[in-house]
Amino acid sequence: MKKPVPAFRETSAEPRTESLPFSHLSVETGHLYMEDFVEGPDRLRRHFDTVRPWVEAVRKDVGTRLTGARPRVSTCFLVDDYFSRLSTPDELLPPLIAAAAEAGLVIDYLARESGCAVAPGAAGTVVRPAESVMRRLVESPPPGSSGFRPPVSRTGWLSNGERTPVQRSSAALDIAGAVWQPPSETGARGHSVFLDIELWSEAEGERTWSCAFLASVWQLVRLGLLRDVGRAVLAPVPWDGEFPADWDMLPPVLRLNPRAAPFTAYVTCSVLPRRFLPVEHAVRVVLDQVHVEDEPFRQVAERSEAEAFAVPAGVADRASYVFPLGL
Repeated sequence: MKKPVPAFRETSAEPRTESLPFSHLSVETGHLYMEDFVEGPDRLRRHFDTVRPWVEAVRKDVGTRLTGARPRVSTCFLVDDYFSRLSTPDELLPPLIAAAAEAGLVIDYLARESGCAVAPGAAGTVVRPAESVMRRLVESPPPGSSGFRPPVSRTGWLSNGERTPVQRSSAALDIAGAVWQPPSETGARGHSVFLDIELWSEAEGERTWSCAFLASVWQLVRLGLLRDVGRAVLAPVPWDGEFPADWDMLPPVLRLNPRAAPFTAYVTCSVLPRRFLPVEHAVRVVLDQVHVEDEPFRQVAERSEAEAFAVPAGVADRASYVFPLGL
């Protein structure tokens, strides 16, 4: 009988998953388009004046969920430099930070939306967070579906159920008794709220990610659930000084407050203008269909359990929102 031959594998073949620090809560104090900034400082002051009481409320709420511990809460702000660049960082960011300070708010972390699409990685590499998340989508086929629908990797569309069946030929329209069927939401409670989400568009071979999909990446980053070959994605870079005239000269995420609680958090809350409500509905659908690696999940579970801080099992349920009337 031959002895078994031992198997050897290099440890580099199994990349170590980087461990991250966690706040209890990450509060997003805004996500504005370039067009919003063009309206001037008064627009920014109104925004933060409206946001401040809600930030205080969610900060107080998370404190009630802890026993004998002070809540770790960090704030962040997302600037859209992906879909348009009507202004430069040196012109736009100082008034933004000043307006927040006038309202009694501190922006701990400032992020660029373009970083959710492409960002610098380790040792001069480039990471593509949106592509990484797209490859991790696991569609939930509705019960009784025929499988005729092409996969999301080909279509760029993701839904929370089954579309209205499409007749495959004009002759089929003449079939006696052909009946229209409505779309249906998977797991609907009584009645369906069907949603079909465009994740990207393409023109001349160039892919443009949708706002909803980039916002999904943003949530995964804030929740500390996204890695690139084991490494953290969009890790904050300390920033103290003047801002450049080129967005690409800025790191994807800046830590503006050296005393800030960790950027990543067990749960998130975003205080946003009401126009983002349909976008964030789409985000929840995407998060429900993303496969997250086991190790980041385990890290969050172990840390939160040690602090007796309850974290929902579902990724989408870890994100909450406020849509104030004044925004």
